[in-house]
Amino acid sequence: MRIALWTDVFVPNVDGVVTRLTRTLDELGDLGHEVLVLTPGDPPARWGPHQVVRAPSVAFPWYPDIRGGLPSPRVERAVSAFRPDVVHAVNPVWLGAWGALSARVRDLPLLASFHTDVPQYMSALGLGPLRRPVQGWIRRTHNLAEVNLCTSGPMVERAEALGVRHVALWPKGVDTDLFHPAKVSAGMRSRLTDGHSEEKLVLSVGRLSREKDVAALLEPIRRLPGTRLAVVGDGPHRPELERCFAGTPTVFPGRLAGEELAAAYASADVLAFPSTTETLGLVALESLASGVPVVGARAGGIPFAVDDGRTGLLVPPGDTDALTEGLARLLDDAALRGRMGAAGRAEAEGLGWRAATEFLAASYHEAVERHRSRRRRPRRPAG
Repeated sequence: MRIALWTDVFVPNVDGVVTRLTRTLDELGDLGHEVLVLTPGDPPARWGPHQVVRAPSVAFPWYPDIRGGLPSPRVERAVSAFRPDVVHAVNPVWLGAWGALSARVRDLPLLASFHTDVPQYMSALGLGPLRRPVQGWIRRTHNLAEVNLCTSGPMVERAEALGVRHVALWPKGVDTDLFHPAKVSAGMRSRLTDGHSEEKLVLSVGRLSREKDVAALLEPIRRLPGTRLAVVGDGPHRPELERCFAGTPTVFPGRLAGEELAAAYASADVLAFPSTTETLGLVALESLASGVPVVGARAGGIPFAVDDGRTGLLVPPGDTDALTEGLARLLDDAALRGRMGAAGRAEAEGLGWRAATEFLAASYHEAVERHRSRRRRPRRPAG
């Protein structure tokens, strides 16, 4: 199939959505599909066999690392020349919404994917007054699609609660070759503990933005003796977080990727994941694949990734005492860490990207068939 994919987030950005998209593009190429990626920012001209076209964009004042794509004649010409069989709109709020509208004007089958609970993010960023109109906009743009996919069970429920129709679950996936317990590295552990490898190591991975709740780890790291914290990632909130954690045993190694990121996971004792805005929590799956248990908030999509009591511990959102106790329980019990880490690795081994992408390809075909069926329906006579 020929797929036009509209997304506001893509390489060089690093987050869970970008990881899913890039791994999906790899698998789609291997399966013989061709994708035209339309995205703002400064992306590469190609991703594997797939062409990438840059859209003009504007920066969001409250989130400067993310740019909203804008429609342009160049983008529309690229879509016309590509002649897609189906359109995929990723988070149709900004550029994705234009992709959804463009599909409707062109009378093309449309699949939309729900990766981010944007209204909840807006509340977390202090933009609560915009929540209701944004919810209405999300409902309208998603309901232009023949198929809507969500990345976790809780997000299926969230989308349906917003009034989104034709919702299905896009299975989770993780790279179990890259993220593996064998990637443990004495050098990486020394780097993440600032040379104190003998101490316990709590890892945090993700975009450093306010809604990720990384600051929730400040009090626990103060209360946990002999414990170090490594905050891996970058983003607009990093300078404030570095000031906040000054004087604590915390390092900010910046953004890691590939083998370095795999070594960081495998070399830690526990992953801390206090965010309450995750639609899936891909970093939790990457940690489990690395044999490292997770202590996360019982919120959003994290319970879909972490099996409480088996592959990690879930705690009430915003409960500092519970978060500290959960981390202490795992840090102080090596046998429990080992059991949970082994269980997490075993579960991750069944979550390859190929199966998730084959489901997506089948969903594209479903969107095409629904579109054809809708076009075949006789129109009601006027009057």
